[in-house]
Amino acid sequence: MIQVEHLIKMYGDLTVLRDVNAEIKKGEVISIIGPSGTGKSTFLRCLNLLDAPTDGSIYIDGQDILSAKANVPLLRRKMGMVFQNFNLFEHLSVMGNLTIGPIKLLGRSREVAKARARELLKIVGLAEKENAFPSELSGGQKQRIAIARCLSMEPEIILFDEPTSALDPTMVSEVLSVIRRLAKEGMTMAIVTHEMKFAHDVSSRIFYMDQGVIYEEGTPHEIFTAPRKNLTRTFINRIRSFHFHIANANYDLYALNAEVENFGEKHIFTPSRRNAVLLLVEEVLQLCFSIGDEAIANTGGVDLNLSYSENTDVVEVMLESHASIESVMTRHEPDDGLSKSIIAGLCASTEEIVEAGRRKLTLKLKN
Repeated sequence: MIQVEHLIKMYGDLTVLRDVNAEIKKGEVISIIGPSGTGKSTFLRCLNLLDAPTDGSIYIDGQDILSAKANVPLLRRKMGMVFQNFNLFEHLSVMGNLTIGPIKLLGRSREVAKARARELLKIVGLAEKENAFPSELSGGQKQRIAIARCLSMEPEIILFDEPTSALDPTMVSEVLSVIRRLAKEGMTMAIVTHEMKFAHDVSSRIFYMDQGVIYEEGTPHEIFTAPRKNLTRTFINRIRSFHFHIANANYDLYALNAEVENFGEKHIFTPSRRNAVLLLVEEVLQLCFSIGDEAIANTGGVDLNLSYSENTDVVEVMLESHASIESVMTRHEPDDGLSKSIIAGLCASTEEIVEAGRRKLTLKLKN
């Protein structure tokens, strides 16, 4: 359906896309992942000609949309786009937002446009909101209306530019559920996303973008489990794990908790799992510093590592310190009893080893 050849996009002297080549087939769901600033959103905007490419070719159904002879408005109608910030018309009701395009651009009658709009509102779960205005909707509801508005133009492919990035974490799942439904129904989609579990579950293929190119592509299993290239491996390892160095007992607990919460939201943990991880981290650190802050500070502090495997659905908490620091799990102190009981209740297993001068305690959270 879409063929991209040697696409280049420059802003002045800055090259954002330097040689992008890609093919998207009918019915595929392509998730585009990668670090910020690597051209993911620019790539989508070039596909839809919201940004004019500097060089290269883009073919839709075999037609070069960059050709002077191309009927760009007609070709662009085949490709809808859903933005980060909804872009709804604030002065129009939900029904007005869904019918203005079909009436003005597709020539539909008001009755036909309204009937189709009501069908789409049922699909996105907001049938009762047809008379509401955007200001009366939550962020998740606005994004679902934006998806319905896109569908009202009967596109053959939908481009999603980080559709959940502007949402409260509690609203992310409702938007992703709608996109999952579209994927099951065979809609061709290209999705720039930071939701890795979603990308893994919904995609036919993954594009990993870095340094202005599609650096690696493959199936979700290939990219998330066995990436071939170094930058991809580095990125995947970074998003799967989280590291926090604690120099002494006066560490910033609020900053740590915020980072742990962030990690859970990124991987779409349930609230109960997020709370379990937070509690486990708090209790194991309390045990650690009950040994004596001075001893830990003098030997370089403690490294906290949090990791999550999508394949096994296992969360691991690892505490790493100097080998001379006393074990927190095997010592017998009366004040440690409650913390150890809480840890035992939260963990499927605990393992403590000394290796290369470091003591490593690994705690696997129960599923």
